[in-house]
Amino acid sequence: MINFKRADHIHICVPPNRLEEARLFYTNIIGLQPIERPDVFSSAGYWFKVADIELHIGVEEQHPSSIRHTAFEVTDVVTARRHLENNHVEIVEEPLIPGRERFAFIDPFGNRMELLQML
Repeated sequence: MINFKRADHIHICVPPNRLEEARLFYTNIIGLQPIERPDVFSSAGYWFKVADIELHIGVEEQHPSSIRHTAFEVTDVVTARRHLENNHVEIVEEPLIPGRERFAFIDPFGNRMELLQML
C-alpha cells in the first residue's frame, strides 16, 4: 500500500511558441503567483503556486484533446466561473456529482482544468 501525503505539483504543456502567452494567462487571468524554477532543466517553462501545490508549465508539441485534467478545489465555484467567463475562457459542463458543484475550463493551450466546490 502507498500512503499518499498530498499532491505536490501538476504539470501541463503548451506549444513552444506560446510559452510566454501561457505565463501571462496563468498570472493575469487565473491569478497564480509565479515561483522560482530551478535552472537544472534544459527546456523552457514556468512554475506557479496554487494553494499548497505547484503548477508546472513546460513546452511540448500539441496533442489531441483528452479527458486528462487537473482538478482544483476552490472556495467559490460560482465566482470562479463568472471570472473565467468574463475573460472569454472556454467553459465545459461536467456531469453532476452529489456533494460537488463543478465545471471545467479549457486554457488557451488545450489543457483541461476542473474547478470544484464541496457542498
